[in-house]
Amino acid sequence: MDLSTKYLGLKLRTPLVASSSPISHEISAIRRLEEAGASAVVLHSLFEEQLHQEGSGVEHRPNATSDSFAESPAYFPKAIEFRNRPEDYLNHVRRAKDAVDIPVIASLNGATIGGWAKYARQIEQAGADAIECNIYFVPTNMDTSGSTIEETYIDILREVKTSVHIPVAVKLSPFFSNFANMAKQLDQTGADGLVLFNRFYQPDVDLDELEVRPSVLLSTPPELRLPLTWIGILYGRIRASLAATSGVHGPEDVIKLLLVGADVTMLCSTLLGNGISFLRLIEGGVREWMEKHEYQSVHEMQGSLSQLHCPDPGAFERAQYTRAVKGLQHVLLTGRQAWKVLSSE
Repeated sequence: MDLSTKYLGLKLRTPLVASSSPISHEISAIRRLEEAGASAVVLHSLFEEQLHQEGSGVEHRPNATSDSFAESPAYFPKAIEFRNRPEDYLNHVRRAKDAVDIPVIASLNGATIGGWAKYARQIEQAGADAIECNIYFVPTNMDTSGSTIEETYIDILREVKTSVHIPVAVKLSPFFSNFANMAKQLDQTGADGLVLFNRFYQPDVDLDELEVRPSVLLSTPPELRLPLTWIGILYGRIRASLAATSGVHGPEDVIKLLLVGADVTMLCSTLLGNGISFLRLIEGGVREWMEKHEYQSVHEMQGSLSQLHCPDPGAFERAQYTRAVKGLQHVLLTGRQAWKVLSSE
């Protein structure tokens, strides 16, 4: 049985990739990821804001009330907790490359166009196999148009692509007026891969202290629906590789995403919650399902239920919405009838 796949032009043993997370902060943990079966690892992000903060000796949190990149600067701990000088990150890339045989993908989260290009070049020189541009742009300025935001994404990708020779993926959010068109633009600009989707970390309100505080929530399985939908729509329509992230928690999730056209599935929350060794159980579950359904390779599965190839292409579009609503109405009606029967007894 062949579980190999291609992502960003890299041949991987399986579609199971460890996505950017605190796990990748430690070289020993990256070795454990490889031993457990990860076919590649995405390192934690290098944040340009942190580098500026480190260089200026600023110890307070940066102001993030305007349009901002990153996950988000408002949620950074004090600078002294990071010690994330560029040379530290670059050394981490080098050490990871020396420690494992699987591809090491660096994650870059810039704040300026020049910063994206500068640090991308340094990451390439450190030996990374690819770069994931983790574009996190929260527009809060009412005068910023949607087209301006789209141009920003394109400008970042173009600048990075012209600065390096290694593959470049773009991790982005789904919040565009026409996501399909945005994906097409990124593909035409030269993106080697699209990572769907970035999760916006939203603050919470502390009712006792009357403060707005950061609140980081791990993904849940239902979040799988969003990348599943868009990968199913984009498969076969763009050249770029398609990576699914958010909501990938078990073998069934991996299988669903491969069927709609994902090249790789990225795992984070499930590894944080269940441990790195859970990778083995996920791979075993995928193998078991493939054997039961007589699939000889991942390639044979990929895209077979995408919009291009599934028996009901409308399942990915508005036409399916009415059927879903009718199904919900039927469930509610059946529930009411059952309640009336129970109430009359």
